[in-house]
Amino acid sequence: MTQKPRRQFESLAQAAERTGLSTRTLRRRIAAGDLSAYRSGPRVIRLDPDDVDRLMVRIPTAS
Repeated sequence: MTQKPRRQFESLAQAAERTGLSTRTLRRRIAAGDLSAYRSGPRVIRLDPDDVDRLMVRIPTAS
């Protein structure tokens, strides 16, 4: 039987450090419904790194 790879999550602080965004900005995106978050316990919030990466959209440049 093949095991499904474990999903990896990161904290708000880890996501902020990795992307250069503030934790406050990430919290605002969660509140606005732009970013999915997962709660583990009353205070622990975890994010899927792929969801965080999708927030970053490349800006097209003029040719």
